[in-house]
Amino acid sequence: MMFWNLFNPLYLLVVGPGLLLGIWAQIKLSHAYGKYSQIPVDSGITGAQAARDILDRAGLINIPVEEVPGRLTDHYDPTKRALFLSSDNFRGRSIAAVGVAAHESGHALQHQASYALLNFRMMMVPTTNFASSASGLIIIAGLILANMGMIAPSMFSYFIWTGIILFSVVALFQLVTLPVEYDASRRAKVQLFQLGLVHERERAGVSKVLDAAALTYVAALVTSILTLVYYLSLARDRR
Repeated sequence: MMFWNLFNPLYLLVVGPGLLLGIWAQIKLSHAYGKYSQIPVDSGITGAQAARDILDRAGLINIPVEEVPGRLTDHYDPTKRALFLSSDNFRGRSIAAVGVAAHESGHALQHQASYALLNFRMMMVPTTNFASSASGLIIIAGLILANMGMIAPSMFSYFIWTGIILFSVVALFQLVTLPVEYDASRRAKVQLFQLGLVHERERAGVSKVLDAAALTYVAALVTSILTLVYYLSLARDRR
């Protein structure tokens, strides 16, 4: 859907700022992660050890910490009740590795505490996956059929508003995700310093890595909202 829209000047005008913010967020994350992945933590622990310590101290001894391939593929899977760390962060002994591992542990702590927004996001995942794929296809199909004169304006309105409603689910998911990610980072920082896994002089580095990662979610939310505005403008122009 996005590649098709890139040929539409209105799309670039409306959604372009969000796309640029996303690029900047990725650059900022790459810079922060690259810098602090080269600086070892004084404690000498790996990301896997930091995650294991945080989980064990919280009584989550049954949640495994597993290594997965890829770069920054780290995640907590609430359905499997397992924490997955990319190789660099699983084995790494850097500020970045420990910070990212602690962040993913923060999601496990949210799950343990029945954090309402995490539970809501979990419920939204199947619907969001469907809505993300279907919304663009439905809108494109409506535009193509309308431009070819194969459907009446009233039928096009049905297509585009169905797409808008579906994409609203995606935007809502991004909105819910933002506080979930910030809360996981907050929990991570608390645990890292309370348990003595990182020292005070390393606080700034941990914050820069986690804040840069959170910015990517801000960019995703902004892009989703602007995309929704773009779809609404299509619906208005076709009335």
